[in-house]
Amino acid sequence: MKKLLILLLAWTLALPAQARPLLVAAASDLGYCIDELVGAYRKTAPDAELKVSLGASGNFFAQIRNGAPFGVFLSADMDYPRQLAKLGAADGATLTPYAFGRIALWSTDPRIDPARGLAALVRDPRVLRVAIANPVTAPYGRAARAALERDGLWTAVQPKLVVGENIAQTAQFVQTGNAQVGIVSFATLHATKLKGVGRYALVPHEGLAPIEQGAIVTKAGAGNPHAAGFLQYLSTPEARAILARNGFSLPEGAAR
Repeated sequence: MKKLLILLLAWTLALPAQARPLLVAAASDLGYCIDELVGAYRKTAPDAELKVSLGASGNFFAQIRNGAPFGVFLSADMDYPRQLAKLGAADGATLTPYAFGRIALWSTDPRIDPARGLAALVRDPRVLRVAIANPVTAPYGRAARAALERDGLWTAVQPKLVVGENIAQTAQFVQTGNAQVGIVSFATLHATKLKGVGRYALVPHEGLAPIEQGAIVTKAGAGNPHAAGFLQYLSTPEARAILARNGFSLPEGAAR
């Protein structure tokens, strides 16, 4: 992986700034709407070429910190881009909140009713495996752990856990039956292929830190006008409508 990043960095830097594609690192929960966001932005900037990679925000943070040439970072946790700015790896003046996420209990097993809440993950003997994203690198995994800890269930549920690298893989565990229940992002359940599949219930957010998602222009994106352009686009009414349609809550007063 390190060798690949070095080669990609060398290739990118060899191009003049205006000819470089904008490499976008996007949190996995955006996987079901990022293409629509990019396509809509390109209608406003036809010369833009954006290449998107999806993954866990913590992994992207580490890669960008170590020189990966992503020009824009769309994180599922504001803290990661904020840390990059403090490290000098991103422009803090461009840090932009673009959405708030929610977590939901989701199951495709007809015997399992997510409306029974988190306690059923421990008490229901039919629940053998519970999927969550990695709490170390994925903000939605961290939120899942925080909710379980809040309800005093974290220790009891650990023997049942199946941990996904990111929220997309977590959803796959539920889809394929490798877990009877998953704690996933509400946005994931708005994907076209998942709408109406199984049953879900939003996890109460009382006592939990909000899942504030943030975008930033990295050091590698400083010379690409579309880096700032794409971030500005995320605050437009059109982009906000796309995000809202895909299960995200929106920061107040961001439209312009």
